[in-house]
Amino acid sequence: MGRPFGVPVYVAPSWFLVAALITWVFGGQLDRVLPELGAARYLVSLFFAVAFYASVLVHELAHTVAALRFKLPVRRIQLQFFGGVSEIEKEAETPGREFVLAFVGPLLSLVLSGVFYLALLPVEPGTVPGVLLAGLMISNLIVAAFNLLPGLPLDGGRMLRAVVWKITGKPMHGTVAAAWVGRALAVSVLIGLPLLTQSGALGSDAVDNVGMDTVMDALLAAILAAIIWTGAGNSLRMARLREHLPELRARALTRRAVPVPADTPLSEALRRANASGARALVVVDSEGGPVSLVREAAIVGVPEHRRPWVPVSTLAQDLTDGMRVSAELSGEELLDALRANPASEYLVVEETGAIYGVLSAADVERAFVKAMARPS
Repeated sequence: MGRPFGVPVYVAPSWFLVAALITWVFGGQLDRVLPELGAARYLVSLFFAVAFYASVLVHELAHTVAALRFKLPVRRIQLQFFGGVSEIEKEAETPGREFVLAFVGPLLSLVLSGVFYLALLPVEPGTVPGVLLAGLMISNLIVAAFNLLPGLPLDGGRMLRAVVWKITGKPMHGTVAAAWVGRALAVSVLIGLPLLTQSGALGSDAVDNVGMDTVMDALLAAILAAIIWTGAGNSLRMARLREHLPELRARALTRRAVPVPADTPLSEALRRANASGARALVVVDSEGGPVSLVREAAIVGVPEHRRPWVPVSTLAQDLTDGMRVSAELSGEELLDALRANPASEYLVVEETGAIYGVLSAADVERAFVKAMARPS
């Protein structure tokens, strides 16, 4: 949709589904309040759906601006089925910043609700502008209240995480507490929302809430509960990921490499590697400078009887700047470097520029899975 503050905004395909659902539901309500609109009520309802998600975008932009203010990179904002999400790539450094980062979203939704309330005061009740402004006021109030619930992945859960982090001094403890509260919220929504609707506590007569309405209430509760439960679980996994990231060190995962000239037969290159206990081949020029990496997958694809006749240069991938990584990289910096320049192998170099070895993306993946399998 655009790049406010330099951050790309995307609309997921699921948004069109929920926009159609809002248009249908709000159109039915308009038919009871403004029956003279006729079929035009669906155009008004569609405008409400777009305006509501514009409010959601403002909510997410609040998170984005706060993240950028704290020098935290934001990959993108995405509007989707149930609201939106700001994909902030790094964690806040302090619990105070985490709290502020989470709170600004619901705060902006409350501010928008107040703005729509003030705009509603001079408008005549029972008109299209009046109904739209009232709907936007209430919907933003609901967004703020829902997001303030103290369980991950909601903003209130991140605020709870920040509080527990501040008290214990350990961010992981805050994540665990907020994630389990989030799972409890998911169960409460699954059971409680249909019961509240059936009892008439949400503003409708209990006798009217039968048949298809009951099914829709249960379906909505199940979807909301699934989103909250899944989000809480993902938050736990991401916390474990960040906890184990420091274990991923380029120097420890790098394979020892043997430098070979470009015209060296593959069989001879492998013999030299076996003799020195190396597990990778680097093609060098006449001055010993690295020019390409022999791909492991290409070696496997050459039958043994042909290896004496195949020069290593035909199996090598030319080195680019992105394929050179420092032996000192570790954790998130290492993963960022690999993600920015996808490849199967990377040349690992010392600070002096000397060849340290070859890093296989498959080795990093295996180390990552192994680290994640260990308990926190």
